[in-house]
Amino acid sequence: MKNLMMIAIVLVSLCTTAQTQKRDRGDRMEMRKDISPEEKAQLQSKKMTLKLDLTNQQQAEVEQIILQDAKIRQTKKEEFKTLKANKDGGKMSKEDRLAMANNRLDAQIEMKKKMKAILSADQYSKFESLQNKTRHRRGEKSNVKRQRN
Repeated sequence: MKNLMMIAIVLVSLCTTAQTQKRDRGDRMEMRKDISPEEKAQLQSKKMTLKLDLTNQQQAEVEQIILQDAKIRQTKKEEFKTLKANKDGGKMSKEDRLAMANNRLDAQIEMKKKMKAILSADQYSKFESLQNKTRHRRGEKSNVKRQRN
């Protein structure tokens, strides 16, 4: 009888912990939706200042670049939502996906060029390593999601 009670207590505590984690994740996602492109740019430039030891002038230039990128991303996101809503069954065609991928890669190339012009060689190499770590981590997360489905 004691063993059954212990198992029941453990199961209840695991269930409540899992529900709390899901709720926390949802709260973070909601907070991200409320952040404007200007606020995103400011936060990201400050993070980069801490990691790359940017000067005030570099920080201002980086913030402007990130702001432009954030505004473009927001408009692209809205376009994607309308495009997906207008399509049959919400599926995009191969040409649409290819065009989006090309546009995304062109934007990344342009961003790299701009960052290379602003940052010193040492800062740029550190920036590249941070970008690679982030991409690697995101890739791992998407692979985990694919395996679940």
